[in-house]
Amino acid sequence: MIWTMMPTNVFWLHWLPDIHAKTDSSYLGQQGANILIYSFPVLLVAALGCLYLHLEKYIDRSKDETPKESHFASWRQPVIVKGPLGIVSWIELSFLVMFLALLVWSFSAYVHGMFKNITRRSAVNMGEFVWEAKLDSAALLLGLVGNISLAFLFFPYGTNWNLKYGWRSSFDLWISFYGSQASRASGENFSSSSTTLIIFTLSSSCSLFYMWDSLILASRFPGFTVFLIDRYLRFLQSQQRIRLVSARVLPCQAMELNFSKDPGLSYNPASIIFINVKSISKIQWHPFTVTSNCKIDPDKLSIVIKSEGTWSQNLYQKLAFSTPTDCLEVSVEGPYGPPSTSFLRHDMLVMVSGGSGITPFMSIIRELIFIANTTSCKTPRILLVSAFKKTEDLEMLDFLLPVSGTSYDISQLQLQIQAYVTREKDPSLDSQKLDRSIWFKPSTLDRPVSAVLGPNTWLWLGAIISSSFGIFLLLIGILTQYYIYPIDHNTNMIYPYYAKSIISMSLLCMSMVIIATLAFIWNKKRNANESRQIQSADTPTPTASPGPELCSYDVDRELEGLPHYSFSRVTTVHHGERPNLKKILMERKESNVGVLVSGPKEMRREVATICSSGFAKHLHL
Repeated sequence: MIWTMMPTNVFWLHWLPDIHAKTDSSYLGQQGANILIYSFPVLLVAALGCLYLHLEKYIDRSKDETPKESHFASWRQPVIVKGPLGIVSWIELSFLVMFLALLVWSFSAYVHGMFKNITRRSAVNMGEFVWEAKLDSAALLLGLVGNISLAFLFFPYGTNWNLKYGWRSSFDLWISFYGSQASRASGENFSSSSTTLIIFTLSSSCSLFYMWDSLILASRFPGFTVFLIDRYLRFLQSQQRIRLVSARVLPCQAMELNFSKDPGLSYNPASIIFINVKSISKIQWHPFTVTSNCKIDPDKLSIVIKSEGTWSQNLYQKLAFSTPTDCLEVSVEGPYGPPSTSFLRHDMLVMVSGGSGITPFMSIIRELIFIANTTSCKTPRILLVSAFKKTEDLEMLDFLLPVSGTSYDISQLQLQIQAYVTREKDPSLDSQKLDRSIWFKPSTLDRPVSAVLGPNTWLWLGAIISSSFGIFLLLIGILTQYYIYPIDHNTNMIYPYYAKSIISMSLLCMSMVIIATLAFIWNKKRNANESRQIQSADTPTPTASPGPELCSYDVDRELEGLPHYSFSRVTTVHHGERPNLKKILMERKESNVGVLVSGPKEMRREVATICSSGFAKHLHL
C-alpha cells in the first residue's frame, strides 16, 4: 500500500508530514518515521515467519493437504515454457504483472506530478528548453522508480527463505536471465545470483548517487538486513572443515561423497548443499543435490557428482587416479531444503530425468521407502523415466540406495524404472570395469555437517533478526541523542542524509555481526561434545587397513554387488531410443498424477508443455 501511495500528493502532502509530526524526535530524528513505515513491518513479518516455520515442523500435514492443494493446482501449472524467464507458472506470471504495473504506475504518477511544475519560464531560468527539463526530470524519476526494484531485490537472495519456499520474485525473474548470461561468461562458477546482486546493486546505487535520502535507505533496509544476516551465517558455516567419511567412484565418472552428519540435522528431499574443495579451488562453490535421506541415513549426508565440468573433472581425477596423502579439505554451506512437496497427495508420481538430473529423485525415493515402511500412509505409485547417453551411465542407478544397503523393505514401494540409453544400441556392458570405494582418515579439525544454528535454526534466526534490529535502534538512538542532534538539530545541514545513511549501515552491520556471532558460537559449543562422539563413531574399520600415513584406501567391487540390483526386477532398459514423454505421461490413467522433471532445458520444456496442455488436467508439474 505504501509503495502504491508514494507517487501521490496524498502521501507527500498529508500522510508523511503527519507521520513526521508524530514521530520526529531527538533519538532517531527524521529517519525514525521512515524506519517505522518501511523497515519495521517487514522485519516484524520476517521474525513472525521464522516463528511459524519453527512451529511448522511439529505439524503433520500429510493427511489434510489434498483438499487445500486442489484449489491452487491450476495456478501452479506452467503458462510460459520458453524464453529468457524459463518455465513460469500462473502464480509467478501474476506477480510479475503486478510488479510491472507498480513500476508503470509509479513512474507515470511521478512524471505527471513533476511535469506540471515545469514551465517555459522555469526551464529558461535553468538554461534549458522545456523538453530538456522534462527529459532530465524523467531520467531522475526513472532512478527513483528503480529504488522499488532495489527494495525488493534482496528478498529472493536470502538462501534460507528462497530455498525453503522456492521463491522466485517477479524482479528475480527479470534478472535471472542476466545472471545466467554472466555465469556463462565467467570462467569460475561463483554464485551467479550473488554476482548479479552485487553488480546490479552497485550500478543502481551509482544512478541514485545524488538521491540519497533516509526514505531510500529505510526502503532498502529490511531486505538488506535479512540478506546480510543470511549471508553472514553462511560465511560462518563455510569456515568449518567438514568430515568426509568416504567416496565412491564409478567408471561412468560419477562420484558419491559421504559426509558425517549431526543426527539432529533434518532436511527435506531434494535439498541442495554448496561444496568447496580447497585443493581444487579456494573460491569456487558448487551446489549439488543431497541424495541421502535424513531418516534412513541419520548419521550420513551424501551427494552425487557427475564429472561434466572442469571443477568436477579435477575432483574425479583426484579420487579416481591419484593416491592422496592428505585428506580432502571440504567446506559446505547448507543444506537448504525446498518446501515439503507433499508427495502423498498424488495417486502416482512420474519422475523424468536426464543424465545427472536423476540425483534429486534419489532422496525422494528413499523418503518414500521410509514412509512406506514406518507409517500407515498409502504411498503413490512411482514411475522413474531416466535417459542416459551411454550404457555405462546406467551405473547412476547404483546410487538409488546407500552403498551399505538399507534395512527397510524396498518391495513396499510400488516402483517402476524405465531407463533409456539414447546413443548406443549395443546393450553389452563391460563387466571388467570396477568401481572404487575410498575411506578417509578423520582429522581432529573435521566436524560433521550440522545446522548453522542447531536444530532450532528458524527460532534462532527470528531471535537474531529481532535482536539485531533492537540493538540497532538502541545504538542509533544513543548516537543521535548525544552526538548528532546537539550539533544538527534535525536540520540535515551538518549531517546530511548520505552521512546518516553510512552511519546507520555501519551500526546495522555491527549489530548483526555481534548477535549472529554469539548465536553461532553458543550453538557450536553446545554441539561440540556430540560432534566429537559422532566423529569417533563413524570412523570405518577396514579389514586391510593401509599404513597410518595414508588417508584413503581402495576397495574394488564387481558391479553385480551394487545395491541397484535390488531394483533389477522392476527395471526395463531401452537401447538406441529416446523416451516418448508425451505418450508416457498421457497414458497415465490416475486422476492425480504428480510430474517431476530434472534434466536438460529441452526436456524440462517438453514436459512443461505436455502438462500445460488442455488434455492433461490430471498432470500436475
